Amino acid sequence: MEFARRVSEMRASEIRELLELTAHPDIISFAGGLPSPHSFPVKKIEELSLRVLKKEGTTALQYGATEGVREFRRTIAKRMKTKFKMKCDEENILITTGAQQALDLTTKIFINPRDLIVVEIPTYIGALCSFRNYQSKFLTVGIDSEGMKTQELESKLKKLGKEKRKKVKFIYSIPNFHNPKGITLSLERRKHLIEISEKYKIPILEDDPYIELRYKGKPLPPMKSMDKNGLVIYTSTFSKILSPGFRTGWIVASKELTRKLAIAKQGTDLSTNVFCQYVANEYIKTGSMDKHIPKIIKMYKKREKIMLDSLERYFPRECSWTKPSGGMFLWVELPKKIDTKKMFKEAVKHKVAYVHGAAFCVDNSGHNEMRLNFSNQDEDKIEEGIKRLANLIKKKL
Repeated sequence: MEFARRVSEMRASEIRELLELTAHPDIISFAGGLPSPHSFPVKKIEELSLRVLKKEGTTALQYGATEGVREFRRTIAKRMKTKFKMKCDEENILITTGAQQALDLTTKIFINPRDLIVVEIPTYIGALCSFRNYQSKFLTVGIDSEGMKTQELESKLKKLGKEKRKKVKFIYSIPNFHNPKGITLSLERRKHLIEISEKYKIPILEDDPYIELRYKGKPLPPMKSMDKNGLVIYTSTFSKILSPGFRTGWIVASKELTRKLAIAKQGTDLSTNVFCQYVANEYIKTGSMDKHIPKIIKMYKKREKIMLDSLERYFPRECSWTKPSGGMFLWVELPKKIDTKKMFKEAVKHKVAYVHGAAFCVDNSGHNEMRLNFSNQDEDKIEEGIKRLANLIKKKL
């Protein structure tokens, strides 16, 4: 068979491959980016599903509009306005099959082969998969305790301006509780990133799936709420605050851009699951979501503390790690001589798993780093898992 040229650049997600290796019940896995199944409001979903079937049964089980159920889009727009100060209505909202589809659609309408996307080092693997599928190239920017190094980005854009053949199409950012680092982009840098976007006429793809999962500190405004020129494309999801099985996310963008994204979506799936949209709409409108999110936060905050305390207790002093204010991940840096990709198979033999840092990096870095997920592992297993990992690292040292 003769495939399209872009197929040669497609790569399997390393996390998906790793999850197959770590599915054994004896392995304490910090590898997946999964929410805890204990966070799913099963009884409430059952109740709301029955309500939807009684009220809107035939409509909810039918094909729907590509843009999404209008009432649902209106509900999300209202929440975006009241809670996050975004200027939008339902015409600015596109319902997607999870936030992952939002990344794919955005790349589809912007990227020609060899176009540049600004990405942080490290960054989310799922985004890299989407970007590579459209044969993009990357302009990399470092990340520190305040998030993306925006001064570094501006310096690189100035230098790139002299090379007319290279075109930056958008800037990809995960501002809150970054995946994989757990870092939050500071307010000062959010403002600077908006300034850069406006100065160079480069859109920002603001990927914000963890915004509701803040455990401490004051919430920071999304960049979309500061967007005056329609250059920010905002995306989020119900995967972390309702259920990933719903595969329901959304985009907030200018009306012109929302229309283009909807056209691109038509050829992909016609529409996002209509029944799940109706249930998610009830989940918001009945106040169930606002009642349930604090329960998730309480659960994850405790698990994060157990992991941080365990790292402090068992890991060698040569190691360091981030201390997130929310989200689901933290990032660990080991001594340079330890290659976390090579060490992974040994870790599995020790019945513990993680994701090696190089998987998140497009510049051949991250070899002595790893991402740990604390949301999906039961509390009584977190300390034991960290102890196993610490013993292996000490052995390597």
